[in-house]
Amino acid sequence: MINHDFINLKCPDGTSMDAYVAIPENGNVNPALLLFQEAFGVTQHIRNVAERLCSEGYVVIAPDLYHRTAKRIEVPYTDFASADPHRQAITLEGLKVDLNTCFGWLKDNPGVQKDRVGSIGFCMGGRVAYYSNSILPLAASVSYYGGGIDLLTGMAKQLHGPQLFFWGGLDKHVTEDKVASVINALKTAGKEYTSVTVSYADHGFNCDERTSYHPLAAKEAWAHTIAFLKNRLLV
Repeated sequence: MINHDFINLKCPDGTSMDAYVAIPENGNVNPALLLFQEAFGVTQHIRNVAERLCSEGYVVIAPDLYHRTAKRIEVPYTDFASADPHRQAITLEGLKVDLNTCFGWLKDNPGVQKDRVGSIGFCMGGRVAYYSNSILPLAASVSYYGGGIDLLTGMAKQLHGPQLFFWGGLDKHVTEDKVASVINALKTAGKEYTSVTVSYADHGFNCDERTSYHPLAAKEAWAHTIAFLKNRLLV
């Protein structure tokens, strides 16, 4: 059994941020995950991911990263143009506030194992997951087809936990040269990483609400994700 709902958090910059949380009702002190949305908001799909991760034994918090421009907005996957102004309004400074606020909530939760916190994100959230690993003392991080990570390669040397990447070989947004720049930065920094390119999958292959959804790629990437997280957060 899991307990799941939106909560409201007060950020130190004076803003108010909703976050979707899913908590195992197992009576244990559990590891935790920060879950980061796609460009389309904390959608039903992202909430489903939170619940799936929770069923694996994690306390999960998925913040509404658009809270400075809209409250819990959910944009159809066919209408990226409506989501883009909110996406572009996000700043690294604002993200840092949001991530520290969520991390603080986890640290204050008696049901969370404080040294077993990781992150996972999809699309835009894949970039945020990588960024969170550079500013928070995370034990592991997972990034699915994160656009814009190539603009943050200078932060590779600051990564705390091992990073798992998934990329779509057919992705026209996150191209092979951008992936290479990310991986080369981690190599140069001497950081632990695993990079998986699914040759037959496109951007967004994990999301069953998108036309680019690929069931086999999603299934295999999910199995890898669960094993990766288990080996670093549940042992």
